[in-house]
Amino acid sequence: MLKHPILLPIALMLFLALLTFWINQTVQEQALSLSRLSRHDPDYMLYNFVSTRTDATGNTKYVLAAAEMRHFPDNDYTELQRPRFTQFGQDKPYTQIHGQHGKVSANGKLVEFSKQVKVVRQGTLAKPEMQLQTEHLTLEPDTDLAYTDLPVTIRQLPATVITGTGMRFDNKAGTMQLFNRVHVHYVRPPVVAKTASPAAKAKKGNHKGR
Repeated sequence: MLKHPILLPIALMLFLALLTFWINQTVQEQALSLSRLSRHDPDYMLYNFVSTRTDATGNTKYVLAAAEMRHFPDNDYTELQRPRFTQFGQDKPYTQIHGQHGKVSANGKLVEFSKQVKVVRQGTLAKPEMQLQTEHLTLEPDTDLAYTDLPVTIRQLPATVITGTGMRFDNKAGTMQLFNRVHVHYVRPPVVAKTASPAAKAKKGNHKGR
């Protein structure tokens, strides 16, 4: 053991150097990971994104699509470009929502639409088509609720226009609430004059001749 007394300090120095290098690398990697998490940078992106949700019987419940999808790890939110949401219901008209931008919450319970948001509820024999326009709309897909605090414009065929500020739409119950500055404008469709049939015109002409 005394033959090479210098080897022990050299080995100890090498060990300490390796340990220092390992600690330094670990700290740098952790700092890089924290730096990435603190920045609002996407960790993955998808283009022409389509997600389909089915019910317990396998029928399509809703479809969420977008031209571009980006996921951000710092808040676990997903941002969408030109999102399109279509809600289906058995024996019910479909409802479609689209906008220029969208955001999905971390747990997927909320979908937000912003900028030129438009809602279209399919028309039926009992209810005509309805269109709603606003600049921001929050949707709860699992509860079929949609709401906003901003102004909305609702158009119901054939000629009803409703405006207001603040709205809550329960698609499951088929009800809508407007909260402030509500105005309803109804234009009565023009009355189309009935045209007499050719036979009636001929009979009238013969009657005048007599």
